[in-house]
Amino acid sequence: MLSIAWAPLYVHPLPANHRFPMLKYELLPEQLLREGIVPASAFFTPQPPPDASILLTHDPDYYRRLCHGELTRHEERATGFPWSPQLIEREVTILGGTLECARRALQHGVALNIAGGTHHAFRDRGEGFCLLNDQAAAANYLLAHAELGVRRILIVDLDVHQGNGTAAIFEHEPRVFTFSMHGARNYPHRKEHSSLDLPLPDNTDDATYLSLLGQTLPRLLAEQQPDFVFYLSGVDVLATDKLGHLALTREGCRQRDLLVLAACHQAGLPVVVCMGGGYSPRIADIVDAHVNTFRIAADLWA
Repeated sequence: MLSIAWAPLYVHPLPANHRFPMLKYELLPEQLLREGIVPASAFFTPQPPPDASILLTHDPDYYRRLCHGELTRHEERATGFPWSPQLIEREVTILGGTLECARRALQHGVALNIAGGTHHAFRDRGEGFCLLNDQAAAANYLLAHAELGVRRILIVDLDVHQGNGTAAIFEHEPRVFTFSMHGARNYPHRKEHSSLDLPLPDNTDDATYLSLLGQTLPRLLAEQQPDFVFYLSGVDVLATDKLGHLALTREGCRQRDLLVLAACHQAGLPVVVCMGGGYSPRIADIVDAHVNTFRIAADLWA
């Protein structure tokens, strides 16, 4: 059975006409249950982790100011969200969900977070709808606990936007290999240096995308020999996405997820999947693409 992190507070109220599609965090678990992809017992309610687990990744002064509402207006504006105590509770809980997913993946092979993939959060600042970097925090947690046996980690970031925060956090950490395949001319305008960046031109289609990924991922798994994989499965690669500028179909996006998850399953690698971005005008396009990710995981790890 899959383990899926979700809590009602994932659905956070935002100002009217805000461009972040918060509703997907309500609709996605409902759709998974409606289609019978998972039973209700697959979901677990994540808890905020101890501060010490967050401070393995984030600057103590930044985290203190974030929790106490002391960000400057510029810093708050860069995150894209209006600050509130409830927002911070949400972000910390999502991070706790990814951290617990990591523990569960070690036991069961895979675990998924309905949210997460907050790859634009740096050690000392947030931006682009990301305040705390959940996958980076979970990776550092695994490395800090030697008894868990994780010594090398591969982060596969296939959101349409470069994982700039993740790249910067692990730039000098040889135990974590960061792979980001993203739109070359998309946000962020100033890119960081991942271990491997594959920038894509606008309007990249299914065949081109899948061929490049299919050539690259097996090579990385062979060369890096990771003990653990984090996968960021953003669906903002879809042609329908208003912020993406790529041209993948929903079937192409599904094939992408199958390629990554099947490779992890075949290699016996534990993997944590976080949903990342998606900004198609029709919320159904976003939800349906995310549902495919869970369906593939449920089939592989049945």
